Amino acid sequence: MIGPKAYISIDKLKSNLNIIKKKVGPLDILCVIKANGYGHGAIAVAKAVSNFSNIHFGVFSISEALELRQANITNDIMIFSKMQFDIIDDAFNNNIILNLSSFDDIEYLKTYISETKNKPRYHIKFDTGMTRLGVDIDKADLFYEKLVNDIKVHPEGIYTHFATADEGELEYANNQLSKFKDVISLADKYNIKFKYIHCTNSGAILNLQESYFNMVRVGMLLYGALPSNEVPKNIKLKPVMSYCGSIVNIRRVPKNTNISYGGVYQTKNDTNIGVIQTGFADGFPRPWFKNGYICYKGQQYKIAGRICMDQLMVDFGETNPRLGDDVLFFGEDSNGHIPIENIAEAISSTVYVLLTSIGGRTEYIYK
Repeated sequence: MIGPKAYISIDKLKSNLNIIKKKVGPLDILCVIKANGYGHGAIAVAKAVSNFSNIHFGVFSISEALELRQANITNDIMIFSKMQFDIIDDAFNNNIILNLSSFDDIEYLKTYISETKNKPRYHIKFDTGMTRLGVDIDKADLFYEKLVNDIKVHPEGIYTHFATADEGELEYANNQLSKFKDVISLADKYNIKFKYIHCTNSGAILNLQESYFNMVRVGMLLYGALPSNEVPKNIKLKPVMSYCGSIVNIRRVPKNTNISYGGVYQTKNDTNIGVIQTGFADGFPRPWFKNGYICYKGQQYKIAGRICMDQLMVDFGETNPRLGDDVLFFGEDSNGHIPIENIAEAISSTVYVLLTSIGGRTEYIYK
């Protein structure tokens, strides 16, 4: 197909998981595949790694979890969204683990268990400093007391989420870890035992090994990208996605020709301008045009002017590219290697934003 393509390497995905498993040892791994597998295709990712030992999956919404169940994924699946009463029955019937993060959630479960006699699975989330979802640490005693009095089904797990584990300064993350350990210990007072304890995300896997309990959550590392430029770079992962676009037009233009909207790019010499059928509507990062480039047959070529909704232009100089060929936007293939981390840093964005933005007319091709 002519147009944007996301080539997904299943071999690299599996290799990355093996490398991560060697690093964390025998711990259970919760592979985070929310947001369509960070733009890689949640079902394809899940099917590729579901047979590895001790693998669980994490998604955000009940709809994402149900899609995996409908695709015959049988591993444990946990949802991270705020609990709503009307999703509990679907979660129970499909063996999906709920996120209990507030006093209201206790009431939801109490009512559901009373009405149905069913016993849903759930993990408790405590807020240790992210200030997002999670039970307030200061109310942990009251929360545990209400939990054991109102719900006879004990939690299967406990977790929290780091706000700064992918940064160079770890004082805040260590403070969060200390609070989390305290709230785990407090559960003993109420005879609550947890099968799974987890707080380690991709940043903490590299940056904060003291946070390992018996489960870790792996998101960005699974896809072969570093969560930030401040974590140690001593893990040899491969980018799973190579994002490409097709050359659909080539024209020879003279020196001082203005290219694209606003005419902000002007050719310095007579040159070959190629039109690539990919634009910001497909997820191409528009701010990248200022210093951006693509790779074609091992060489880098400057992006010429502002990215359009459906297309972008490239200054190929004296090279005569072939119509229909792909150029590489990021990732690694026979055209070259452009780390997505470099683009994220250059445009003051993140790899999370860039990968989850891929869409539009993009064709997914699994290798």
